[in-house]
Amino acid sequence: MSLLVDQINALLRRVPTWAVYILFAAPAPYFFYMGATGGLGIEPIKALEHELGALALKLLVAGLAVTPLRRLAGVNLLKFRRALGLLTFFYVVLHLLVWLLLDVQIPAQIWADILKRPYVTIGFAAFLLLVPLAATSNNWSVRKLGPKWRRLHKLTYVAALLAALHFVWLVKGFQIEPLIYLAVILGLLALRLRPSRKKQAV
Repeated sequence: MSLLVDQINALLRRVPTWAVYILFAAPAPYFFYMGATGGLGIEPIKALEHELGALALKLLVAGLAVTPLRRLAGVNLLKFRRALGLLTFFYVVLHLLVWLLLDVQIPAQIWADILKRPYVTIGFAAFLLLVPLAATSNNWSVRKLGPKWRRLHKLTYVAALLAALHFVWLVKGFQIEPLIYLAVILGLLALRLRPSRKKQAV
């Protein structure tokens, strides 16, 4: 197993970060093209919102999985964590813009939805939490903020929970997919909890 992990890590070290940006950003223009050409069904705007939101959630889960994978399996994806975070924000922004500009379109209605619809309120709160994280995802901010940078980026955990709840609340009726996302995110966050020193000594 150790040899396999070493081989995986050696392969990952050869993958440039820019390739991750290109690979995961590529679906965005594809989905916009599909929506414009009738490839997303009879409600292309709703379908486009869903696809972009789902990609954002998948990338958010991938970012949360980096630390547990390294700690428990030895697979080191740390060099890609910033890219995953920025790509998550990229898809969240696209998801929000499609909702604002193509779906709702009426400014007064936008604020009414944010204030009155819980799933919109939760989703918008998750977006607001991601803004400072995206803005500080650079080496200058890491140096400038010092230890505060790590504490600030723990907001990712709250944003992830809110994003999962947004999905659960959004869908109509009982659907398993959003519950799976919620369970996975809760599981990944639970893996980050470390027992206290007193418990470790027992």
